[in-house]
Amino acid sequence: MNTLVDRVKSAVYRDGKVLVMMESQVEIRFRVAGNPRLARGTPQQLNNLEVSPFGLHWPDLDEDLSFQGLLEGDYGQSRSCRPSRSSG
Repeated sequence: MNTLVDRVKSAVYRDGKVLVMMESQVEIRFRVAGNPRLARGTPQQLNNLEVSPFGLHWPDLDEDLSFQGLLEGDYGQSRSCRPSRSSG
């Protein structure tokens, strides 16, 4: 069951960060350097980003991150920083 009420409007890799914009205008952003698998990715691999109702998937890097985890500051294998959120 999907308990996520807000939906993703867009998700992109740019300038060393993943930026996720929700329909509510809440933005989640995090540096790929905080995730060992993503940190090793090329810009092409990082831009090959799939969005599901539950999270983000990088097929070339075999990495998945849930929206719930991202909102809790879990960027995959490292919890060194808190999420950066802003609203429109």
